[in-house]
Amino acid sequence: MGNIKNSLIIRGDMMKSIEIMVEEHENIRRMLKVIRKLCYKLMTEPNYDISDFPKIIDFVRNYADKHHHGKEEDILFATMNREIEKLAKSGAITGMYIEHDNGRLYMTNLEKALEEYKKGNDEARLDIIANSISYTDLLDRHIEKENTAMYKFAEKMLSESVKSTVDAECQSIEDKATDIGLQEKYIKLLEELEEKYL
Repeated sequence: MGNIKNSLIIRGDMMKSIEIMVEEHENIRRMLKVIRKLCYKLMTEPNYDISDFPKIIDFVRNYADKHHHGKEEDILFATMNREIEKLAKSGAITGMYIEHDNGRLYMTNLEKALEEYKKGNDEARLDIIANSISYTDLLDRHIEKENTAMYKFAEKMLSESVKSTVDAECQSIEDKATDIGLQEKYIKLLEELEEKYL
């Protein structure tokens, strides 16, 4: 649990998969702070080098989205949709999927804006900053909802056997990612960018 801030208390009765997802949320929030700093530099420095933005897109797409959101969408939320009828009917889980999709759209738009900026379109700074900051705001609020509501619903409303199945399926994803060094790669990238910008 070395990457979790000291202020984050992990309860002993928390599902192992959710414990890991909360830790991932902390890492994602750390990157959101880096993104904000980059945007400020782009806004205030006339000849700012944008070469770190693609590194952030890589982190978002492969750590935050493919790895983290993949476990949520394919395992946790899919299970909650199936097992918790009241929650499925409320639209709360659908809302989480929609916010994930919105985050992907911001990253696609950010990528396009970076290409425009590289071509010499200085006005594209606006689109780089707008999509980056929109992403940070969306994800920060999204993470708060998952930590304080969605994950709590899962722990309270899923049966113990279902929780065990979710934990096992998520652990399988974790193990495969560990084998290829995914977590280590992106935590190292995060730490390098924090060292540079924060």
